[in-house]
Amino acid sequence: MALTPEAKVKAQVKKILDAHNAYYFLPATGGYGRSGVPDIVCCHEGRFIGIEVKAGSNTPTALQLRELQRINDAGGIGLWVNEDTLPKLRTVLTLITGETT
Repeated sequence: MALTPEAKVKAQVKKILDAHNAYYFLPATGGYGRSGVPDIVCCHEGRFIGIEVKAGSNTPTALQLRELQRINDAGGIGLWVNEDTLPKLRTVLTLITGETT
C-alpha cells in the first residue's frame, strides 16, 4: 500500500525524532480525543513538543494553529512542518540538546 504524501512526511519526522532519541507518539483521536491535537506528541530532553505534519502546500487549520499556540503559551514547543521545513525540526531538537552543528 502506497503512503500518502502526509504519511511520507510523518515517516521523515519519525526518523528525525529517532535520531535524537526523542520519545514520541501519534495520538489517535478518532472522535474520542480532543480535536486539533498535533499529529505527533513528543518529549525531548524534558521539553514538550507538539508537531503538526502537513504535505505540499497544505497548512494547518485554525483549530490546529490554536492548539499549537496553546502549547507554546504553556511553555512547550508547538510547530508545524512539511517536507520543505523539516530542517526547522532538526534545528529545534539540536537547540534543545545544546548540540553544535
